[in-house]
Amino acid sequence: MLTFLSDWYKARFSDPHAITLVLILTSLALLLYFAAGLLAPILVALVLAYLLEWPVAQVARIGVNRTTGASLVLILFIGLVLLMAFGLVPSLWKQGAALITDLPSMLDKGLQTVTVYSQQYPQFISQEQIEAMILELKKLLDTEHLLDFGRQLLGYSASLLVLMVYAILVPLLVFFFLKDKQELIASSKRFFPSKRDLARKVWFEMNQQIFNYIRGKVIEIVVVGVASYIFFAVMDLRYAALLGVLTGFSVLIPYVGATLVTLPIALVAFFQWGFSSEFGYLMLGYGIIQALDGNVLVPLLFSDAVDLHPVLIIAAVLVFGGLWGVWGVFFAIPLASLVKAVINAWPNDQQQTQPKLDSE
Repeated sequence: MLTFLSDWYKARFSDPHAITLVLILTSLALLLYFAAGLLAPILVALVLAYLLEWPVAQVARIGVNRTTGASLVLILFIGLVLLMAFGLVPSLWKQGAALITDLPSMLDKGLQTVTVYSQQYPQFISQEQIEAMILELKKLLDTEHLLDFGRQLLGYSASLLVLMVYAILVPLLVFFFLKDKQELIASSKRFFPSKRDLARKVWFEMNQQIFNYIRGKVIEIVVVGVASYIFFAVMDLRYAALLGVLTGFSVLIPYVGATLVTLPIALVAFFQWGFSSEFGYLMLGYGIIQALDGNVLVPLLFSDAVDLHPVLIIAAVLVFGGLWGVWGVFFAIPLASLVKAVINAWPNDQQQTQPKLDSE
């Protein structure tokens, strides 16, 4: 057994380039795991820099220097974000407040419906179960619980300071990442070992994949969110903007997000129309949007950049989401692609013996 492990270790880790790759990946993983909170502004700035690199490069192609191009693109991006924030956030706030206000009446209607079905089908749900549900709902809507929830919300007011810091630091970091891209990459090379051909190969593959993924994911969020909002508004569904935004952001979590956001949409439609033709048309249209997203939009945006089995994607969401929270969920697919790229690039027995055969 020890001989087998020794042979396996020599076969897989005898290449110094492979050792360098392992050290780099391990160092980055430990850094993100233990210092992700401190590095959060830098991570946000890197994501935005990847997103804005393409327009900056296009502006540079027409003869504009990179500093001017980065400034123009960043100003336009900040203006667009502010326009969306001031135009969308008030509407979302009003609809969220209206949803909270209507929640008791919606729950009453739901309980009445459940009571009717329990009388028609007592073998599936009993009166005791309904009474237990009512008791739990009363506890949930109890004044003390609501006050506790309010105190928790007030506790999050400190996050406004964090947002102010982000609003100052992140644009500055994005500007310098875009302006001094080549200088930063060149200066960072001195911190890595010289024998890094394998790491360079993996980096070239992942750099393009991460860029395509971030750009494609942002486009997917916008397209799905806008299409869902338009459909909900045409159907005259209540809280259309709020549910449209939730549907757009649900694409951040592959497969799981669409399942989670379906529940509030179905509940709002049910409380508004009941089991009627409007409810059926809404769920049918929502299903068509999800089908077009999964079968047309995703292959068009990501092409072969995300060549992973759905089981691997869900596993990556669970693993990396558990390690790094929201960022782990967002980068689950690129991280899974990184693992795949490392496995594909890792030297095997045939690759190590091939130079010997060629020399003979």
